[in-house]
Amino acid sequence: MSTDELIWDVKKDRVLRELKKGKRLDGRKKMESRKVEITPGFLGRAEGSAMVKLGNTRVVAGAKLGIGTPYPDSPEDGVLITSIELSPVASPMFETGPPRGKTVEAARVIDRGIRESNMVKTEELCIEPGEKIWTVFVDIFPMDHDGNIIDASAIAAVAALKNAKIPKYEDEKIIRDEFQGKLPTRDTPVAKTFAKIGDEIVLDPEIYEEKSKDARLTVYINDKDNVCASQKGGSGAFKREEVNKLIKEAVKKAPETRKQIEEL
Repeated sequence: MSTDELIWDVKKDRVLRELKKGKRLDGRKKMESRKVEITPGFLGRAEGSAMVKLGNTRVVAGAKLGIGTPYPDSPEDGVLITSIELSPVASPMFETGPPRGKTVEAARVIDRGIRESNMVKTEELCIEPGEKIWTVFVDIFPMDHDGNIIDASAIAAVAALKNAKIPKYEDEKIIRDEFQGKLPTRDTPVAKTFAKIGDEIVLDPEIYEEKSKDARLTVYINDKDNVCASQKGGSGAFKREEVNKLIKEAVKKAPETRKQIEEL
């Protein structure tokens, strides 16, 4: 066992010991999230952007629009593409190079929540049926990783889309400094992630809790308080009654985060 692995094992023992007492290392209750701070318009060159701080986890997301070709089975719908870059800038746990498992998983979880909520009105992003549509690129860049990159990234991505504008398109050219309106959206999906450590479950895991987890459950809640997407991670398992309880908890917590996004 390496020194790093030994350190994490010691931390896991401490995390579990404190949770058994009803405590968390940072003083929060088990179902208490860290403070969320959102700064819209963080990137000057993007059509929409936001910087999000979730505790000490910090993420920047940018939305950029370009002209693309529609998919054959949806010739009048725009396209949404979500990507995330987990780099050593955010944490030494991340490595440079081609996307790895954690990167691919995070991008899929974030993309699924936005896509399944039908947040972006892709049917209003058609320029020429079957020929030209707007493609919306959402690029996410974690800057500081102190646990729960998924929720921080999801908030940043949704906030970036909410304040995004469509560039003016004239004479087959995009005029980046002029806009023809806001990006059409209909929903504000909110992600809530839970970590199971032994028999204990916490909301919004910080870094030591995340590294100690046996399983992770991310639940996306839409405007109607319904689950629009979910993703389970890790080798451990959740009982059915635990999942039902966590969904109710996510429904209860989502409106506060949604309100922060919509008031930007």
